[in-house]
Order: sequence, then structure tokens, then C-alpha cells
Amino acid sequence: MDLRGRAALVTGAGRRVGQAIAIGLADAGCDVAIHFHGSSDGAEETARQIRERGRRVALVPGDLSDANAARALAPAAAKALGGRLDALVNSASIMVRQPIDEVTPESWDTTLDLNLRAYFFVAQGALPYLRKADGGGRIVNIADLAGLQGWSNYIPHAVSKGGVVILTKSLARALAPGITVNAIAPGAVLLPESWDDAARGRIVASTPVGRLGSPADVVGAVVYLLENDYVTGTTLVVDGGRFIQ
Repeated sequence: MDLRGRAALVTGAGRRVGQAIAIGLADAGCDVAIHFHGSSDGAEETARQIRERGRRVALVPGDLSDANAARALAPAAAKALGGRLDALVNSASIMVRQPIDEVTPESWDTTLDLNLRAYFFVAQGALPYLRKADGGGRIVNIADLAGLQGWSNYIPHAVSKGGVVILTKSLARALAPGITVNAIAPGAVLLPESWDDAARGRIVASTPVGRLGSPADVVGAVVYLLENDYVTGTTLVVDGGRFIQ
């Protein structure tokens, strides 16, 4: 897929990696629908940077923990971008530290509803548009290294991201050959702001390439998966080698 002139929806594009992905797709030539929920100021900044690049941009708010709102998001994005949608990047998620004794039914549902269930229903709502995309539609889901390893203090998060890996494979089978579906499992790209230098140093020390990742590393992987029409059902690990440690 040549991304120039394509229309893409990026969820969670008001902050952090989602913001970088939306701007990176504009750099690649896409018009971009920016989904946001609690980060309106960040979404406006994302939109400003996309406009500076000469691309069309639309802001589409929504609480994706509501399955009906998730399903309605893509039609709203497509309408705002002139009736088309060629690519979807499911990026919106939360990562909450929850030691096992502190997990509640409510906290479990909060994480799973946004990090996993919403990905399915946003994709479901996008299907009528992706099926009409010239050369085939594209879906990229943002998983996490936690979904491949399992992290003891982030069990709901790890389960949700492991679910994204299986969801990606299942959607790839269900939607082939017209739509490719892949995932990216980032490692230490943007650490929590509360982490001190010692914690950051431990992460760097456990990363074979010897550095933290950057949003640009993830953006490059997203662009690759959107451009390629012979990769589907895979999870691309972007973690500097931590998974092999």
C-alpha cells in the first residue's frame, strides 16, 4: 500500500505513542482521524502538527470502554475524512500497576474493556470501509511485551495484551485476503514519568541493544506493516531484544 493520500484512523492519538503514530502517518502522506478521550489538549496538538504537514485531519472523541461507542468510531472517522478509511491503528490503552492482591473485578474490567474488547469493536465498525480500500485494508493493533511474557504486577494489562495477540491472529484469518491484520509489541519505549533514573538504568541494562526505545521505533514498524501486503497475523516485537533475554 502506498500511504500517500490514504485515510487512517489512530485511536489514543492524543498522547504518547498514539500521538507519534498519527503524526508519523501524516509524514508518510496519510490523512488522519485522531481519536481521543481524556486528552483533548494533546489531540489538538496532534491535529496542529498534522495540518502543518499539509494533510487532512479530523478529531473523533469517544469513550472506547463503551462497546457501542467503539463500534461507532470508524464510521464517524470515515465520514470526517470524506467517506473513506484505508487503515486502522488500534493504539488506545491503559497500563495500571496492580499487584495481584489489589486487582478488583472493576479494575479488571476497566483494563480489559479498553485494551482488548474495544480493539475488536473498533475494527468491526471499520470493516465496511476497509473492505472497499483500494489494494486492501490494513489493521495494526498495538500489543505489548507484557502480552508475550506475563508481568506479575500487571496481570490484567498482560492478559489484555496477550488477548490482542490472539485477536490479531483471529482477525487475520477471518478477514483474509482483503484485509491484513498485524500487531506490534513494543518494549520500553516511553517509561512511566514517575520512574527514577535508577529504574530507567535497570531497563537499559536489561536491553541487548543498550538503549530505551523511542516512539519513532514504533512508528517505523507501523508504517512497514501498513505498506506491506504479504504480512498478516503476525506480532512484530519492537523491544531492543528484551524478549530474548
